[in-house]
Amino acid sequence: MLAIYRREMGAFFTSGIAYVFVTVFWLVSGIFFYNGVIAEGTTDTSAMFGSMFYIVLFLIPVLTMKLLSEEKKNKTDQGLLTAPISLWDIVLGKYFAALTLYIIAESIVFVYAFILNYLGKVAWTPLLGNYFAMLFLGAAFIAVGLFISSLTENQMASAVVSLVVLFVIYLSEMLVSSFENGNTFKKVIFKIVSSLAFYSRYVEFTRGVFSLTSVLFFVSAAFLFNFFTVKVLEKRRWS
Repeated sequence: MLAIYRREMGAFFTSGIAYVFVTVFWLVSGIFFYNGVIAEGTTDTSAMFGSMFYIVLFLIPVLTMKLLSEEKKNKTDQGLLTAPISLWDIVLGKYFAALTLYIIAESIVFVYAFILNYLGKVAWTPLLGNYFAMLFLGAAFIAVGLFISSLTENQMASAVVSLVVLFVIYLSEMLVSSFENGNTFKKVIFKIVSSLAFYSRYVEFTRGVFSLTSVLFFVSAAFLFNFFTVKVLEKRRWS
């Protein structure tokens, strides 16, 4: 797994994806920080973290689009699949490489926190809670993107499909919100969709609510989609 991890980290920087991802992440998050915190003259970062959900939603597909699709396109996947390593080593090596780059980009929030020290007292507990909320959210989204990347050999298709899937997951909760007070059937649909919703669980953290159930949800989602990716590679190996 470590060999795959080092290989992917090197590939991120040699291909330029790392620089694009981190630069755009820092630029957009900086805009949210200025508009939601500095311009408002506050040290409350809740509004900033609420907006940063959309950064994660749109940038994760860029981060994951080449992880497995490029292997399939260049026919190097056969070398990986026949190597004396487990499929979990392959998947987790690529997964943790993407997660590491995401953590590097996300850690810009600590720079913002030190800037806020000059404006007033920073509430570190909610800030750290929001930081880990973003971490769990990104971990789940990366697993989704990696799974989509395993299904195609076209990087752009992988990015677009990942974005559409994540956007549909986000929109589904909004679309059924009116079902909450509907008939029994609508209420059941609302409960099912709400239980699978990423956005509402993330927003809980931005409002200062720590939910162990939501943490387990994000961890389980990451594990489940990585499991699906392993199954895709397993099928390809035996075919």
